[in-house]
Amino acid sequence: MSADFVIGLAGSAVFTVLKASAPMLILALVVGLLVSVFQATTQIQEQTLAFVPKIVAVFISVIVFGPWILNTVVDFTYQLLSNIHQYIG
Repeated sequence: MSADFVIGLAGSAVFTVLKASAPMLILALVVGLLVSVFQATTQIQEQTLAFVPKIVAVFISVIVFGPWILNTVVDFTYQLLSNIHQYIG
């Protein structure tokens, strides 16, 4: 295995992780922004008000996007394991 192969494999692994986690991160960001705007306008400074809606939103996004995330990770793993024989030896 060459250094280029390892760097390329690490890059595609990082891209797959970012692609799989993007729906949850984006939804948590949007909900956090909405809660922050709500807290700023009402001047409510409750700590649990910031975390509970984000946790619920992430759980809902895992339920909604779970099959797509699983397919993304399984496709990456299949590509990795099906092509690894070319690089060993």
